[in-house]
Amino acid sequence: MRDQKENSLLLRNQLCFPLYAASREVIKQYRTHLDTLDLTYTQYIAMMAFWEDGKLSVKELGKKLFLDSGTLTPVLKSLEAKGFVRRYRSTEDERVLYVELTEKGKALREKAAEIPDKVSSCVDIDEEDGKELYRILYSILEKLTQDKN
Repeated sequence: MRDQKENSLLLRNQLCFPLYAASREVIKQYRTHLDTLDLTYTQYIAMMAFWEDGKLSVKELGKKLFLDSGTLTPVLKSLEAKGFVRRYRSTEDERVLYVELTEKGKALREKAAEIPDKVSSCVDIDEEDGKELYRILYSILEKLTQDKN
């Protein structure tokens, strides 16, 4: 019994650790490319959501990115200061804050278009393994966040 408890605390036996370490390493691969766009990784994924939808409420963006408003607020303020997005309150409900792309933000999309291919070439993984990993990760996210919805 004692061995099982001790083994449960070994780093090599933790699923969360390789997820964390792999995430950090992949994000590190993005950094070089994102520096040229003056974006952090979190700003980049927010911009990808806006390139997809054009306009989102902060709540919708948070749900899409699995981030809370406390994390998003400084990201969105920074993107607004750079001229990539514009924030404004809903006219129907002033508690709702919308964010939409500016022309400068739309133009940035073309510069960012090559980043996914550049980064994917840094991660040498078989296409089928990549699809399976994607499925598993989204399954984990769904299970971990279903209680919050």
